Amino acid sequence: MPQTNMDTDQIIPARFLQKLRKDGFGQYLFRDLAEDPAFILNQPRYQGAQILVAGKNFGCGSSRENAVWALFDYGFRVVIAPSFGDIFFNNCLKNGLLPIELELQVARGQKLKVDLESQTVNGHPFEIDPFARHCLLNGIDELDYTLSLIQEITKFEEAEADH
Repeated sequence: MPQTNMDTDQIIPARFLQKLRKDGFGQYLFRDLAEDPAFILNQPRYQGAQILVAGKNFGCGSSRENAVWALFDYGFRVVIAPSFGDIFFNNCLKNGLLPIELELQVARGQKLKVDLESQTVNGHPFEIDPFARHCLLNGIDELDYTLSLIQEITKFEEAEADH
């Protein structure tokens, strides 16, 4: 999806924002663009894709978290683009979607392998915040991470109460 400046309103149009998360936002992903039969995700070979390769400034515009939910609920687990909207990028990390800032030339139909352990895409290195990487690798969010430290937190609180 090579378009530049793909904003969150194109990813999920505003008229669908009032829907409940539990109902799944994937069905509204790129809804207006998908009306065109030639739209890339309407092509059978891209059904079930988990990696989206996008153009510069993907996820710009408003800060709606629903755009990330729509991508994730549709089945994407990775979005690769040369650059992202800042808030969108952070929303991805907080919701289990891996955003990779990488200028990547992909031939149509080329298979991609994302390796979060080694931080590579088909051998090309990418950077990711170590904490975000840990959370993604372990399938947890910030709250889950905090809860995993509950014993240490309790010990700390008890030690502080003794002072």
